[in-house]
Amino acid sequence: MSTEHEDTRLSELAPATPNDGEPTDEPRRRMPFAWFWPLLAGAAVALLLRIAFSGGPGHRFSPMLGSFVYFVPSLCGAVTVYMAERTERRSWGYYLWAPWVSTALFVTGTLAIFIEGLICAIVIIPLFAVMGSVGGLAMGIVCRITNWPKPALYSFAMLPLILGAIEPQLPDPDQFSYTSRTLFIAAPTERVWHELNDARDIRPSEVGDAWAYRIGVPMPVSGVTVDTPEGRVRQVQWQKNVHFDEIITDWQPGRVLKWRYRFTPDSFPAGALDDHVMIGGQYFDLRDSTYTLTPRNGGTELRIDVSWRVSTRFNWYADPVLQFLLGDGAEHILRFYKARSESTVAAAG
Repeated sequence: MSTEHEDTRLSELAPATPNDGEPTDEPRRRMPFAWFWPLLAGAAVALLLRIAFSGGPGHRFSPMLGSFVYFVPSLCGAVTVYMAERTERRSWGYYLWAPWVSTALFVTGTLAIFIEGLICAIVIIPLFAVMGSVGGLAMGIVCRITNWPKPALYSFAMLPLILGAIEPQLPDPDQFSYTSRTLFIAAPTERVWHELNDARDIRPSEVGDAWAYRIGVPMPVSGVTVDTPEGRVRQVQWQKNVHFDEIITDWQPGRVLKWRYRFTPDSFPAGALDDHVMIGGQYFDLRDSTYTLTPRNGGTELRIDVSWRVSTRFNWYADPVLQFLLGDGAEHILRFYKARSESTVAAAG
């Protein structure tokens, strides 16, 4: 009986590991919640590096650098797998999915200590998850085929720090893009033109379904065209005391309305947007918007064209995200003008 009892106890013990991190057959007792500690370790290391990467735009150790966006979540995944392999051999699937959890914990941690905003967290987490899996898979391969996982982990850790000091000396790549949307409005062009230049008291229910506003971008409150000494300017107000000007560059009543954006240092109060991705800043800028009105039988065809610049080391990811958010926003703003114009016509009728 005692022998069977001893065998049962030993079967519940996890294999121990020596200092080099390689699993052995020597049994040892599992720590409580052993499955969770590797995930927490990976998230904690990444969070410490996020605190280190607190530089402003264009400076060393900015969180918008490619050295942070690519290598810190990779390190998060690598630490997760390394710590898990110290307990027992893991599957290839574990190398892929466990870093997703640890990167999610990492991003949650940045929100909890208020060093990251909700907008950036939501936008970047898919890329972080992919890079975390890359790091986890790489560390899993190292653990399986070599006897030096610890030096490899140190190399992972040093890479973002070294590159974070060097990368700002290189110019940021600019990518210019645009999106276009069209909608039919059952109202005359004169009515639509008036709404474009005199949009007041915009309610959240009129635009709030757009994804940009769902993830935290302040919603518009008003957009009114006024005459100034420098010419016509459309003055815009958003929630959270955001304000900026749209300098009109093409004014053809009932046909074309085009403007370029002008942002000033006080356009976005602290906390209104994530500071390191400010509109009009180093990494992202709205360039211009154009509304084209075309009379149609029974109403007006309204088209909007929006152009922007994105300047990051991950434009291949950032630009499609902006395509989606700005395209979706353009669709919702067209629906806003459609509802306002048609409701006015219906009331007059």
